Amino acid sequence: MKSSEIRQKFLEFFESHGHTVVPSSSLVPGNDPTLLFTNAGMVQFKDVFLGHDKRPYARAASSQRCVRAGGKHNDLENVGYTARHHTFFEMLGNFSFGDYFKRHAIKFAWEFLTVTLNIPPEKLWITVYAEDDEAADIWLSEVGIDSSRFTRIATLDNFWQMGDTGPCGPCSEIFYDHGPEIPGGPPGTPEADGDRYVEIWNLVFMQYNRDSAGTLHPLPRPSVDTGMGLERISAVMQQVHSNYEIDLFQALIKAAAQVTNTTDLSSSSLRVIADHIRACSFLIADGVIPGNEGRGYVLRRIIRRAIRHGYKLGQNEPFFYLLVEELAKVMGQAYPELVEAQARVAAVLKQEEERFAETLENGMEVLEAALRQEGRTLDGETLFRLYDTFGFPLDLTADIARERGVTIDHAGFERAMERQRERARATSKFTMEDGIAYSGPSTEFHGYESLRHEGQVLAIYKEGSRVDFIEAGDEAVVVLDQTPFYAESGGQVGDRGELLAANGTFSVSDTLKIQANVFGHKGLLRSGRLVPGDTVLAEVDRVARARTERNHSVTHLMHKALRQVLGGHVQQKGSLVDPDKTRFDFAHNQPVTDAEIREVETLVNAEILINEATTARMMTIDDAKKTGAMMLFGEKYGSEVRVLDIGSSRELCGGTHVKRTGDIGLFKIVAESGVAAGIRRVEAVTGERALAYVQEKELQLQQVADAIKAQPQDTAARVMQILDNVKLLEKELARMKSKLASSRGDDLASQVREVKGAKVLAVSIEDADSRTLRETLDNFKNKFKSGIVVLGAVEDGTVKLIAGVTADLTSKVKAGDLVNFVARQVGGKGGGRPDMAQAGGTQPDNLPSALDSVAGWVEQRL
Repeated sequence: MKSSEIRQKFLEFFESHGHTVVPSSSLVPGNDPTLLFTNAGMVQFKDVFLGHDKRPYARAASSQRCVRAGGKHNDLENVGYTARHHTFFEMLGNFSFGDYFKRHAIKFAWEFLTVTLNIPPEKLWITVYAEDDEAADIWLSEVGIDSSRFTRIATLDNFWQMGDTGPCGPCSEIFYDHGPEIPGGPPGTPEADGDRYVEIWNLVFMQYNRDSAGTLHPLPRPSVDTGMGLERISAVMQQVHSNYEIDLFQALIKAAAQVTNTTDLSSSSLRVIADHIRACSFLIADGVIPGNEGRGYVLRRIIRRAIRHGYKLGQNEPFFYLLVEELAKVMGQAYPELVEAQARVAAVLKQEEERFAETLENGMEVLEAALRQEGRTLDGETLFRLYDTFGFPLDLTADIARERGVTIDHAGFERAMERQRERARATSKFTMEDGIAYSGPSTEFHGYESLRHEGQVLAIYKEGSRVDFIEAGDEAVVVLDQTPFYAESGGQVGDRGELLAANGTFSVSDTLKIQANVFGHKGLLRSGRLVPGDTVLAEVDRVARARTERNHSVTHLMHKALRQVLGGHVQQKGSLVDPDKTRFDFAHNQPVTDAEIREVETLVNAEILINEATTARMMTIDDAKKTGAMMLFGEKYGSEVRVLDIGSSRELCGGTHVKRTGDIGLFKIVAESGVAAGIRRVEAVTGERALAYVQEKELQLQQVADAIKAQPQDTAARVMQILDNVKLLEKELARMKSKLASSRGDDLASQVREVKGAKVLAVSIEDADSRTLRETLDNFKNKFKSGIVVLGAVEDGTVKLIAGVTADLTSKVKAGDLVNFVARQVGGKGGGRPDMAQAGGTQPDNLPSALDSVAGWVEQRL
């Protein structure tokens, strides 16, 4: 049974049992700062399980794409070395939100496995939590499982919890017995770590709520969350032991073998490449871009690990991006968004490959040299050099070292990394609120209609822990029952302002979502004392909010104009809206021209001048779709959504906006750039910021006009005239330098030495630039029938070197080797072709002795 058929049967089975089939959500969790990636099927239902969101259905089923390659859940190092670890996998799951519980969950699973998939019951082994008598009785008495294939397990392996507090409950796991020929014992035994019994399905029964004291309280509406890996159940149905032997992976492995010219299909490197193309392609399709921070850095690590395994197979040219086409064939029917993004995904991967290829070979040379040295530990300084200079993530170096039986000095690497630690901590954004375990009423938001509102302090958190009070000078997060402060969401930054209490003033620097409907006001208590229960007057910074609203509102108009000017393929891929600017990322395969930017500005400013009123309406998600409202990247929408009409734009948006388009004022695009292949970024300003920008440009134009003694309107023509004159002078200067080089050649002829029949010249030339050195070198090589030349010069305290060898001698003397020999003596390095090479250095005082050593070096090689 093919993987695609299993996926379809699973969804059809649960649909026939009253479940709503829900599409896979993005790998980037919507508005969830606690997760780097979607790593389980329940992530898109997290707020439902926590009681912060409601859906129009009580039963759901999905095939959720997941990534585990960063943060707490990280399987990256094991991929390629085990039969079942992946960076990307599909999780089949069925969910009950206060509807059915253990009995139905167990019977659904058993029926699907033994009836729909026709797996022999004697091949299945069941575990339950040791204290879960209810689940045990259902399995043994109602399902009739053989007690010899049943185990009670007392460890947390069979007790699930979302965190130290909150929803939790016992699990029941279903294992498949691959047969006695595979080593390993049943679950719960000392031999359980073997591969004979493989877990294929985990049924989680959310039965309790754990409070801060650790006490378990029964939930009023117990729920069910299950997960079954598609890859694992496919291996069972296709009667293979390793996930990499299933149809889905075999197609990708064969494609990887073809693009890397590899004949051994059992190569672990092919397994790594086949796994990584899935994770990388889906991450890019979901808007993640390779970078140096957060999700982008994890993506870059995975890409570079795949490239290194291609390099290991002898592939030195870009190859990884070629696999996107095969992946789209294999998984495109289930995930049409991958097919739509295919060209962009391939372009991003190719660009990243080309970037890494520039340093991969040099980095591998450094690593190979270090691995050849005696000792079985790779020192921290080498690890850091590979990371900092050649772009080798630490786990990539560790991967290579493990293949050679070499350990790595983690502590030494961390010491070397300390000076960059703050940058490395940029990913802390994803876990900042993870430590805040809030339980209590939600926050009611009044910020659409008012910027001042009275509220009561529900809770205070200091360094992530709940506290009974804070005093002047304390930094904290304050939760209110009612607030006018907008919490960061949908690209719009959180509000800042003040909370004015009878006994103190709290300065709010940012507002964040602790939960979907719980707002945390982050800041500093400037004076007095604040305790839960205090009444405060929450007052938003009006100037900052107004500027943010202008920038957010214009983003919608700009998005519409970009689609109108560039085409319907333009889709938002990220945004940041704050009081200073709007930054907007979108899908487009080439730079936006100056003419296109002007056209976008014209369209947006025309909408502003109409001064039409802005309207916002709440409606169901289905009704919103019928109105043609556009849904934005990165947003997580519930059953009811806010539809914003501003100008001719209609989008779903929960942000704050101007009352009329005219409130935006002037709109001006100030920057356009490429973020990655297929992704462009524009930055724009509005209102007084746009006016200041225009005035600054006018001042700069006037300064240029004054400098060239022209009127501002004549500046362009005058500058062109000056440039033409400069070109004429440059040509004349080049002619004079060429003449000088020729004359210098005659002056230096007396310093030529003969070494074993070859003419050798190694001299320093005063006041020579790189061009003069090259022309002087060419003159000498043309004069010599057989010769070797090394020329040096000092410019601005640095050494410039160039070496040349006539064609008859390159078999014995390589210009690259020679120039590198000299460069090392002056604190540098270099290289090039056998007949000509260049180098530099930082120690000009050593240049005379370095040039004197050339003749001896040459003599040893002739």
